Amino acid sequence: MTARLADIAAQAGVSEATVSRVLNGKPGVAAATRQSVLAALDVLGYERPVRLRQRSAGLVGLITPELDNPIFPALAQVIGQALTRQGYTPVLATQTPGGSTEDELTEMLVERGVAGIIFVSGLHADTTADTQRYDQLRGKGVPFVLINGFSPQIQAPFVSPDDRAAMKLAVTHLVSLGHTRIGLAVGPKRFVPVLRKIEGFRDGLRERLGLSAEQAEELVQHSLYTLEGGQAAAGALIERGCTAVVCASDMMALGAIRAARGRGLHVPRDVSVVGFDDSPLIAFTDPPLTTIRQPVQAMGQAAVRALLEEVGGTPAPHSEFVFMPELVVRGSTASGPQGQRSSERRTDGVENPIEG
Repeated sequence: MTARLADIAAQAGVSEATVSRVLNGKPGVAAATRQSVLAALDVLGYERPVRLRQRSAGLVGLITPELDNPIFPALAQVIGQALTRQGYTPVLATQTPGGSTEDELTEMLVERGVAGIIFVSGLHADTTADTQRYDQLRGKGVPFVLINGFSPQIQAPFVSPDDRAAMKLAVTHLVSLGHTRIGLAVGPKRFVPVLRKIEGFRDGLRERLGLSAEQAEELVQHSLYTLEGGQAAAGALIERGCTAVVCASDMMALGAIRAARGRGLHVPRDVSVVGFDDSPLIAFTDPPLTTIRQPVQAMGQAAVRALLEEVGGTPAPHSEFVFMPELVVRGSTASGPQGQRSSERRTDGVENPIEG
């Protein structure tokens, strides 16, 4: 018991005596301090004494894509913790291939009387999807917030990373290393984050290397947001002479490394690879992945704040909260090869637009 008190006290930044007073329900403890001790209990995995357990203020739905990509569980954890701290109970609803659709999950959550819903990378990000589903949801009086992707037709708060700035960071980094033939492995073109990444990539190549929009377009390869998708896209870009590949997710980046190795190339000596997300454990890959870090903590907390404002009767503005990503340099990027080594392997007779 003493060891447990010491752990909780250290986590909450208070004395063991204060922890004891809180756990025993005694007076004389400030509300903020009491909340810190209860939060420490939750973080450390201890159950709250029955008399201290709060009644849930309500359920909040969280709809995510499949959880194979580690960035989605990471975001779900941040959102879940933020909701719990505010007294709400998060309900995670995950889409899986062949499983429930976003509409079916939304209907299920509405039937259970959720106070609101947070959508992560949902149909709101698909430029070909019908946005009336969100109008209908608002008509039922259910507040919602949308993460990743923006639509001017949907009246709701949006939370996104700055995809354009992210690609400029990656391009600037690779050009500074001497790369002049840089490719982009990205998802299907109908998604808003993809279009923004392409825009930022194109702008980066124009500003740093003087490439035209047409030349930049030749260096974009669409695929799926999977390891296999990244492998296929990067393989095609390497065949076009790219000595560096920027990927739209860390999973795709792992596929890009596999594609390079499958061609007898070394990462990063022959091909540099940049990911996107900075998913958990990605720093421990071989080589450790240079990537663009999504500000997951800030984005998740902002989404919860915006939603709970609406739940509390203060409509959040129909606007997009955009968060600046960060370049994390590790071991998968290095100086570009002297000259355009890769152009020698080309067999299609097309010259590189930029010569080293």
